Amino acid sequence: MMPFNNYFDKQFELRYFEMNELGLATPAIMLALLEETAADHCYSIDHSLFDLFKKNIGWVLFSGVLQMDRYPNYKEKITIRTWLSSYSTIKGYRENLIFDEDRNIIGRAKGLWVFFDIEKRRPTPIFHEIKEKWSSFNESSIDINIKSKINAVEDTDYKGHFQVNRFDTDMNKHVNNIRYLQWVIESIPEAIVNTHFLHRIDGRFIAEAQFGDTVTSLTKELETKNAFQHTIKVKGSDKVCATATTIWKAY
Repeated sequence: MMPFNNYFDKQFELRYFEMNELGLATPAIMLALLEETAADHCYSIDHSLFDLFKKNIGWVLFSGVLQMDRYPNYKEKITIRTWLSSYSTIKGYRENLIFDEDRNIIGRAKGLWVFFDIEKRRPTPIFHEIKEKWSSFNESSIDINIKSKINAVEDTDYKGHFQVNRFDTDMNKHVNNIRYLQWVIESIPEAIVNTHFLHRIDGRFIAEAQFGDTVTSLTKELETKNAFQHTIKVKGSDKVCATATTIWKAY
């Protein structure tokens, strides 16, 4: 057990529609379960995302990393543990550990979340009550600096184009970070996707894509085997929405 009481645990049983053809949870589903855990953590202190939304406030992810050693199987029960490792006036670091039924750690994630005024489209101070109820525990789930810059792709090996539809945006009028992950994966060579799993994605969110935009997912192979650099741009402009790196491992 952690020497800290304000962590939050949520259990999930993996369902059929969350599986790929191998009967394993997809990366997008793991991000969705992490988001659901964070949302429930908010609800547990009487500051649900819907209550915040009524005040024109939301949490926005600015950067983050997900690392999976393996993905859960169909019907497997997992537990996601989350806590806040530090705060500033407007932002906080959310840590996550993903346990299997035997309490083995199978995944880790870390995100830098900013408290955001939805109407004014800018950060706003975190409510004192939120900091007080959650408090913080200065232990990191994964030793990766998610503030370091990830450069945009210049020379592209692979690319894809995607329309930003209404369902791609969330209640904060942002394109959901899960959609960026899907756009990144869509531009990975099929030979990799069919034989490897996503071990790590490290991403930075830079500017907003808007409903109606067409975005281009640019991917470049790195010197390290099965490692890639990614950029999501608005087509026909120099506007970079997100950058990322991914590492893939053979099944």
